[in-house]
Amino acid sequence: MKKCGAVMIAALLALPILAQASCDSVKADISQKIVSNGVAESDFTLDVVPNDQADQAGGQVVGHCENDTQKIVYKKNGRDSDSTVPASAGSSQDAPAQ
Repeated sequence: MKKCGAVMIAALLALPILAQASCDSVKADISQKIVSNGVAESDFTLDVVPNDQADQAGGQVVGHCENDTQKIVYKKNGRDSDSTVPASAGSSQDAPAQ
């Protein structure tokens, strides 16, 4: 009976450690989701940065890890899609009524 109690206590103490997701596994899961949505793996990067540096990372925060002490930041590679779209491009709904 004492062994069972010791096992239960050890399991309860280890639970918070198991609940913390590793940054590598979270980053891999997010990357897989992005790729499955049709974005080529070479078209983006995911960077793990400390919380206080997430704003300077220059991308969009798409996840967190290590007990919310790290952020995962998504950045597009290559051409910036906003700079290749002409200012006149838009839907017919954007045009003024005549």
